[in-house]
Amino acid sequence: MNDENRNEDIDLDKDRARAGSTPHIGRYVLAIGTLIAIVALSIIWISGSK
Repeated sequence: MNDENRNEDIDLDKDRARAGSTPHIGRYVLAIGTLIAIVALSIIWISGSK
């Protein structure tokens, strides 16, 4: 590579820069995991208080 090529800006759209689309599956995993943790801790808390 030439030194003059290193200083040029490269403009790409989000999908091309990320090499694909983002399906937002991380949000679903976080929401489902949080819900499971709340339900599990609630069951432990309720059953332990008897």
